[in-house]
Amino acid sequence: MFFVLSKTVGHLLLPTNFLIGLGLLGAILLLTRFARAGRRLMATALVLLAICAFSPLGNFLIHPLEQRFPKWDNSRGGEPDGIIVLGGPIDADLSAAHGVPVIAAASDRIIGGATLAHRYPNARLIYTGGSANLISNDAKEADWATALFQGLGIPKSRLIMERQSRNTRENAEFSKQIVKPKPGERWLLVTSAYHMPRAMGLFRNAGFAVEAYPVDWKTGSREDLFRYFVIADDGLQLVDTGVREWLGLIAYRIAGDTDALLPGPQ
Repeated sequence: MFFVLSKTVGHLLLPTNFLIGLGLLGAILLLTRFARAGRRLMATALVLLAICAFSPLGNFLIHPLEQRFPKWDNSRGGEPDGIIVLGGPIDADLSAAHGVPVIAAASDRIIGGATLAHRYPNARLIYTGGSANLISNDAKEADWATALFQGLGIPKSRLIMERQSRNTRENAEFSKQIVKPKPGERWLLVTSAYHMPRAMGLFRNAGFAVEAYPVDWKTGSREDLFRYFVIADDGLQLVDTGVREWLGLIAYRIAGDTDALLPGPQ
C-alpha cells in the first residue's frame, strides 16, 4: 500500500503536477458559473509555477538535505568490505527496449561505485534496484547494471545484483538479506547526496550499519542558495526533487521506518 500511495498520491503532490492540475481545474471552472474563481486559480497556478521554475526555491529545499552527511573521509583507515549502490540511475524499460543499459539520471552513483570498487579491489559491490514504476514490464535495473559495471572494469565475480526492491526501504531490507553483513564489517552506501538522509535512516532501521558516501550533488556552497534559474525545467526539476525527498522523509517517519525526521551522522 505504501508503494502504491507513493506512486500515485505522492506524484500528484509534486509541485509541477499539482500546479498544472490546479491550472486545469481553473480552466474547467471558466465554463461554469464559477468563472471568476477559475481565473484566480489559473493566475495563482501560473505565478507559483514561475516561482518554482525561476526562483532559488529548489536550492533551499535541496541544500539542507545535501549538507546533512559530509563527503566520505576514510579517517578510520582500512578497506571497506562492501559497497552498496542504490538504484535509480538506470531506466530498465528503455534499456530493455534498446538492448543496452540506459542511464537516465544520477550517473554519479554508478561512477562513484565503480571508482570505489577500483580503489578497494577486495570489496564486494552490490547494486540494489528492481523497478520503481507502478506499472512496468519485467525489466529490472539490476539486470542491466551487471553489464554496465563490467564495462567499467569490475569483474562479474565481485558483483551482487539485487533486483526485487522497488523503493529505498526495500533496498535496505533486501540488501541485508543477500549480503548478511557480519559484525565489524564496513559497508559504504553510495547514493545522491540529497537522498542520503532518507537512505541512511532506512538502512539503520533495517539493522544494516553503513557509512554514507554521498555523490550527485545539486547545490554548492551556501553562497549558491540564491542562484536563480534561466531555464524553467532546471528549477522545476530541483523543486520536485526536493519536495519528493521531504515528503518521503515525513512519510517514513510517520510510518516508523526512521528514528528521526532528518537522519544525520551518529
